[in-house]
Amino acid sequence: MYNLIRHIISLLFLVLTLSTYASSYSFRGLSETDGLSDLTVSALYKDSLGYVWIGTATSIERFDGFRFKHYPIFGDNEKLKWVNVITETVGNQLWVGNDMGLWRVNKEQNKLDPFAPDIIKCGVRALLTDSEGALYIGSENGLFVNRHNQLKRIAINPDILSPDNFIVDLGRGEANTLWILTRSQLYSMNLSTRKITLCPYDGKHKPDYTYRKIARIGSKLYLGTMEHGVIVYDIPTGQFSDSGIDLGSHIISDLSSDGKDLLYVGTDGNGVHFVSVKEQQIIRSFRYEPGTSGGIRSNSVYSLLVDREGLMWVGFYQLGLDYTLYQSGLFSTYAYPPSFDSKEMPVRAISINDHERLIGSRNGLFYVDERAKRFKSFKSPQLRSNMIMCIYPFQGKYYIGTYGGGMYVLEPSTLSIRDFDSSQSTPFLKGHVFCVKADSEGCLWIATSMGLYRYKDGKQLNHYTNSNSKLPEGNVFDICFDSTGKGWICTANGLCIWDPSARSLKADVFPEGFIHKEKVRTVYEDSDHELYFLPDKGPIFISDLSMTNFRRFQPGTPLEGKDAMFMIEDREEWLWIGTNLGLYRYDKKSTFVPYNFVDGLPSSIFITCFPVIDSFGTIWFGNSKGLIYLTRDLRDEKGNNAYPLAITDVYVNGKEAFYPIVQKEGKDYKVSLEPSHKNLTICFSGFTYSDPVYMSYEYCMEGLDEGWQQLSGKSELTYYDLTPGKYQFKLRRIGEPESEIRLSVVVASPFNAALWIIILLLVVIVCLGVAYYRKRTKQQLATDLAEASKSVVEEKYRKSNMSKEECRKLAAQLDALMQEKRLYINPDLKIADLATMLNISPYTLSYVFNQFLDKSYYDYLNDYRIAEFKRLINEDEYAKYTLTALAELCGFSSRTSFFRYFKKETGITPNEYIRSIGRTNEE
Repeated sequence: MYNLIRHIISLLFLVLTLSTYASSYSFRGLSETDGLSDLTVSALYKDSLGYVWIGTATSIERFDGFRFKHYPIFGDNEKLKWVNVITETVGNQLWVGNDMGLWRVNKEQNKLDPFAPDIIKCGVRALLTDSEGALYIGSENGLFVNRHNQLKRIAINPDILSPDNFIVDLGRGEANTLWILTRSQLYSMNLSTRKITLCPYDGKHKPDYTYRKIARIGSKLYLGTMEHGVIVYDIPTGQFSDSGIDLGSHIISDLSSDGKDLLYVGTDGNGVHFVSVKEQQIIRSFRYEPGTSGGIRSNSVYSLLVDREGLMWVGFYQLGLDYTLYQSGLFSTYAYPPSFDSKEMPVRAISINDHERLIGSRNGLFYVDERAKRFKSFKSPQLRSNMIMCIYPFQGKYYIGTYGGGMYVLEPSTLSIRDFDSSQSTPFLKGHVFCVKADSEGCLWIATSMGLYRYKDGKQLNHYTNSNSKLPEGNVFDICFDSTGKGWICTANGLCIWDPSARSLKADVFPEGFIHKEKVRTVYEDSDHELYFLPDKGPIFISDLSMTNFRRFQPGTPLEGKDAMFMIEDREEWLWIGTNLGLYRYDKKSTFVPYNFVDGLPSSIFITCFPVIDSFGTIWFGNSKGLIYLTRDLRDEKGNNAYPLAITDVYVNGKEAFYPIVQKEGKDYKVSLEPSHKNLTICFSGFTYSDPVYMSYEYCMEGLDEGWQQLSGKSELTYYDLTPGKYQFKLRRIGEPESEIRLSVVVASPFNAALWIIILLLVVIVCLGVAYYRKRTKQQLATDLAEASKSVVEEKYRKSNMSKEECRKLAAQLDALMQEKRLYINPDLKIADLATMLNISPYTLSYVFNQFLDKSYYDYLNDYRIAEFKRLINEDEYAKYTLTALAELCGFSSRTSFFRYFKKETGITPNEYIRSIGRTNEE
C-alpha cells in the first residue's frame, strides 16, 4: 500500500511539474532563408528586454521574433570566432565570450568592442554575473573578475599553463560561493575571501572526465561531461556519483536547470531531454526521427536554452536554430484522461453544465460526468449516424439530432439512449435533425430536413412544411426565440417568423431590404436586444426587434471576407464571433480582438457549433480540432505580457539609420530625420515568440492614418514621402490601450539650412565690403539660375502620373536586372541604355531615380560597385589585385572616382576598410 501511494504521489508530482510548460510543442526552424547569417549556433541567451541573442561560429545575432540584427566578429582566424557564451549585466549591457577573448555589444554603433584585449589574451568559455553587477569571466587562463570596470585575475593554479586554469563553466552557489568547473576538476571559491578549494574525487571516481557544463539544484551539482554523460556532486558529503540516467548519448553539449527539479540536457547525438532529478528519470525527450514531423531537425545539439517563459531554443551544427512557438494558454483543448481527448476532433454540438459534458462530433457522441467519474461514447452501430448536429438539454434529458440518423433521447442517469419518435421513420429515424429548441410554453421545436416540428409532452402538435404554411422550402436549420417570444426560423431559402400571438408562421412581415430572402445559419439576440443574423455567405446583418432599424455589418473590419458561424455574448457584454477563418471578440463599437494559435487555439477554422457559457462564466467553443474553453478571466489578461512592446529598428530610405538614433524614454521614442529622409520604416516587436503570421497589432500615425489600423502577420510599417513637420506614431496590442508605445518623428525643414546660409552671407558681406559685393552678386545669380532649373525639373516631375506602386515595381525590376546581369561593371553604361532594357523612356527612369529612390543615376550604380568591391576583397582569389584593378573590375572608370565615392559613402578610404576587416592588399 505504501509503495502504491508513493507511486501515485510521484505521478501527480510529474503532472504538476510538466503543467508549468507547454503540453505540446510546435517548433519553428530558423536558417539563412530567415536571415540567420551563420548556421552553427553555439550559444543562446534571452535578455531582460526580451531579445534572444544567438551566438554562432562567426557572429552574434539579435532576434526579436521577426528579424535579425547582425554583429559580425572580425579577425584573421575563423576558428577563433566561435561564440562560447553570452550574458548580460546591469543596464542591458551584453557580453560575449569566444576563443578570441571578451567582447561588449556596442548597440549605438552596431558592433562588438573587444574588452581588455591586452589582459584577456585567451578564449573565454564562461560568464556569470551577481546581484552587485560584477562579471565573473571564466577563461582558458583562469578567472577574471570585472567590478566597476576594474579587472582582476584570479589563478586557480599558479602555473599559468596548468589545465586547472582552463575554466569551462561557472555556477552560483549558496552561502557566498562560486562554483568553478575546469576541464577535469571542480572547485569552489568563497567570494568574500577569494579562497579556492578543490573538490577531490574519492577512490571510486578517477579524474578522467572532460567537463563541459554545470547546473545546480538544491544541494547537488550536475556536471555535464564529454564522454560520461551527467555526473552528480553532492555538496554536503563531497561525493561524486553517476547520475544513473541513460540519455542515449554520453556527450553533453549543454546543461541547465529550473533550480527546482528539472534538468535541461542537450546532447551531441541524441537530442534534448528534460530530466526529473527527484524521480531520476527522463520525463520529456525531443529528437529528430527520420520520416516524422513536429520534432527538432537534428540530434546534434550544440546549445540549449529554456527561457523564463518556458520556451525552448535549440541550436545545431550547420542547421541553424529551432524554437518552440509561444502559446499563452488562454484557451485549452478539453480532455478527460485517460478516457477522452477532444484533440483533433471536429466538434459540431456541445452541452455543458457544472459537471456534465456532452460532446457531439462527426465521430459520434461522448458523455463525461466529471463529478461521478463516468464516461461513455455512442457510435455506430448503436447510432444510425455518427454525425451529431445538435444537443439540447430539456427536462433532465438530452435531445440529440444527427445527420442521416434521425433523433435520439439520452437519459443521463442510466446512460441509455433511445429513439425520440420511432413512429415517424422520416425524419426521426432516417432524416436530418439540425436543431432542437424549447419555447416559453415548454414546447420542443425541431428543425429538420422535412420541415419544422412542434412537440409537447412527447406528443406532436404541429408539423409545418412549405405546403401547409409560410415556411420556405428546403432544410430548416435553426429556430431562435427572442425576448418577445417570437421565433426566428432559418431555412435554406430564407426566414420566417413564429408569431405566438397568432399561433402561426409568417413570411410577409419583413420590410424591403431585409435579409429574409437569404440563407441564414442562426439569429442571436444580445443584451441590448439587437438581433444579429449570421448568413451563410456575406456580412452579418443587424436589426432591432421591430425590424425598424437594420443594417449590414460595417465593411473594413477583420470580419470582412469571413463567414460567421456563431455568436455569444460574455459577461462584459462583448460579442464572441467564430468564423471559418478565426475567432474574434468585439466590443460592439470598433474594437476586434483576434485569437489564434498564440492564444492556444488548435485551429483557426470554426464550424457551426453554438457556444456555451457555464455557471462559472467559462465559455466553451466547438472547433474543427477539438472542444476548447477559456482557461481564465480576460480581465486578468490585461497588461499580463512578459515584455512591453518595443521599437526595435528604424530604417531611413530603405537603409538602417545610424543617424538619427532612436532614443527611448519609458514608452516614448524619438527619431529626427533630415529633409531628404522621406521614407521611414518602423520595426517593432512584442517579443512573443510564436509564428509571425499570428502576430497582431493596432497602429496609427497621427496626421496620416485615419484612426487606429490593424496589422497582422507583419512587424514593420513604411511611410513614404514624409513632408517636413512633426508626426507621432502609436502602436499597441489589439484591445490593450495600456500597452501603447509612441514614436515621435520630426522631419526637419530645408529652410533652416537656407536661413543659416543667408546669415553667413550677410556676415561675409559686412566683412569683405563692397568689393566682394559684385562677386557675391554673380554667385547669387548662378544660384538663382540653378534653383530655377531645379524648379523646372521638379515641376516636370510633379506632372508625372506614375503611382508609388508603379515606381516600386519598376525599382524592383531594376534591382533584379542589376543583380542578374551585373550591368554596373560596365563603366560606359548610360541611363538611356538601361531604360531600353526596361522598355521605358529615359525620362521615366530618371523620375524613378530622383523622386522615388531619392538618388542620382550615378549614385545608384556606384552603390552596386561599392558592394561588389566589398565582396571581391573578401575572396582569396582577388587578394593580390591592386586597388586600381579591383576598381575597374567593379565598373569604376578611374581610381580617383572610386576613392572619392568610397570615402563619401563609408567615411573611410578603401585601404582603411581593408584593414578594418583584417585583409591585406598590395597597395
